[in-house]
Amino acid sequence: MKHVLLITLCLLLPLLAVAKPTGYKFTLQIDGNSDSSMILGYYYAQHLLIFDTAFNNGHGKFVFEGTRELPPGLYYFSDNKGRFVDFIIYHEKPNFKFRTDQRNWNLNMTVSGSKQNELFFNFNRATNGLYEEMDAAHKELDSVAFVAYRTQQLRRIDTLRLQLIEEHPEAMISRMMLATKDPAAPPDSLQGNDRYFYLMHHFFDNVPLDDDFIVRTPKSVFYQRVMEYVDKRMEGLPPSMAIPLLDSLIDRSEPAPEVFKWLVLTLTEKYLQSNIMVYDEIYVHLVQRYFATGKVPWLAPSTIDEQVERASKWEHLLVGKEAPELILFDTTRHVYSLHHMPGRYTLLLFWSPTCGHCRDIIPAIYKVFDRVADSLDMSAFAILTEPDETTLKKWKRFLEEHGMDHRRWVNLNGGEANVDWREVYDVQTTPQIYLIENKEHKFVAKKLNAQLLEQIIKQMR
Repeated sequence: MKHVLLITLCLLLPLLAVAKPTGYKFTLQIDGNSDSSMILGYYYAQHLLIFDTAFNNGHGKFVFEGTRELPPGLYYFSDNKGRFVDFIIYHEKPNFKFRTDQRNWNLNMTVSGSKQNELFFNFNRATNGLYEEMDAAHKELDSVAFVAYRTQQLRRIDTLRLQLIEEHPEAMISRMMLATKDPAAPPDSLQGNDRYFYLMHHFFDNVPLDDDFIVRTPKSVFYQRVMEYVDKRMEGLPPSMAIPLLDSLIDRSEPAPEVFKWLVLTLTEKYLQSNIMVYDEIYVHLVQRYFATGKVPWLAPSTIDEQVERASKWEHLLVGKEAPELILFDTTRHVYSLHHMPGRYTLLLFWSPTCGHCRDIIPAIYKVFDRVADSLDMSAFAILTEPDETTLKKWKRFLEEHGMDHRRWVNLNGGEANVDWREVYDVQTTPQIYLIENKEHKFVAKKLNAQLLEQIIKQMR
């Protein structure tokens, strides 16, 4: 979909200048290196992105230079074999000189022009040395002795980490390491829901959501923490509970434009694509709160308009809302009204035999329907979405081949209707399947397949 691609593209262009460019220059000397070129890139949420290349001067020297501003975060140099070394840009003019040798880029790295990177490489040298000692001990000690030695080494690494955080709390490496630490446990007096919501409200206490560097870190630091929050910690929450938690998360990031942008776009697209029927409400809320109120100025106006228009349509298609009326003809030109279908429930289906997913899902849905239609007093309002002459023939043949002739299942030609059903029901892809309660014409369920319909039927009996 066009709007999804534009959102994704926007996420992958985080180096657009937000202020007057100051430029950068990095000199990387790797003694003994014979690579013809070297890559300069950066971490961005779950991605590793590349934005510059430098060439060997013949003596292992690579110079990266440009005019754009480099936002704070974790960057890297890499060769075309996958060997790499990380470095930091944080509150310093990005004019650094690095020197190392081919034997071990990380352990032998020195830097001038950057206190942040001095801390970073000193810490890496200390911890890597302990890990190397651990590897050597693994070959020499028996399993029991090694477990004890390993525990000792890990404690020493933790001590180094805590010492760095305590002595240099404002350094980016300290803030990055602290972001991976779980918040303090809730008080013992809190139980049940109170305990759960305490944990949720404090889940990001150690994550500097108000500092743009955090989005440019390895995925284990920021991205996975956000995904754990929305995919695991919020799993099963109804929209009424999920929405305030998401708003709180996003709003805490407003002082950091890049973090705010990433959260708004990522979460909006996540709920746009969600297969959980009630989570359409979350998508609608996010668009209305952020897109429709001028808080996404980095997006093209046409993209904002597309999102707002779609959310406006979806708002009328949420579970619990009244289904818009549809009036269409069947194959014999008999007219049918969605709001006057017999029975307690109606399945509303938009589909076509030219759609690969439809060819799998619709027959499976029909088998479930055929088995329960009479006992549940259910009808079906099945609309052909491509009513051209060629597809009409395929449609009729498909109906015959699959025996879709139950008297309660009405096959309707989408070529003529009282409204533009594509517009009203936002039918951009097929199949789209809803379950409607006939008394008040309200949506009971949506985004159905055969398995989900079976689950809903069990609850209805």
